[in-house]
Amino acid sequence: MGERKVISKYYPPDFDPSKVPKIKVKKAAYTKVTTMLPMSIRCNTCGEYLGRGTKFNAKKETVQGQDYLGIKIYRFFIRCKKCAAELTIRTDPKNSEYVCESGATRNYEPWKETNEEKESRLTKEQEEEQDAMKALENRTIESKKEMEMMDALEELKAMNARANEIDHEQLLEYNLQKQEEQERLQDEEDEKLVQSIFHNNNTSTIHSDSEDEEIHNNKTIKK
Repeated sequence: MGERKVISKYYPPDFDPSKVPKIKVKKAAYTKVTTMLPMSIRCNTCGEYLGRGTKFNAKKETVQGQDYLGIKIYRFFIRCKKCAAELTIRTDPKNSEYVCESGATRNYEPWKETNEEKESRLTKEQEEEQDAMKALENRTIESKKEMEMMDALEELKAMNARANEIDHEQLLEYNLQKQEEQERLQDEEDEKLVQSIFHNNNTSTIHSDSEDEEIHNNKTIKK
């Protein structure tokens, strides 16, 4: 039993462990992790949308030669659930976000909007410094927008006030009355239908009785 299970091994008398070559185990370049998508992306290969929170078995590596204030940057390799294309995502500690490197496109990138707003603000300030009329025009436009926002807010407040004034008991009573009215109309229609059916039956019975009486009279006259 011992030999069958290969428990005992034979070592020759001249065995020297120092002469046995060491096996070099390559350190894995990637670490396998289970992760979830931190944002919604779209696969560039098949166009499949992958929502935020979708689980993946990913390979993680540390980006060499890149960091932000000593914070390491990590890269994740995942595969599309539909076409199995490789998608690459990288951390972005500068903006506290993630960046799609290859294979996919992010649906919404908030820092881009922030940068565009900053550039627009700086451009507007430069125009106002150079042209007083432009500054007056911009202030007029901003005042108009504020007035429109105030009007919209007042309208929403009025709508909410009207909604709060509705009595739920009155609404329930109105619905009950409407249902009773519908049932009453349905009963009236059913009654009219029944009366029309009975009227037709009575008319046909009267006609048949008169025809039978006429036939009987004709037979009596012939006799």
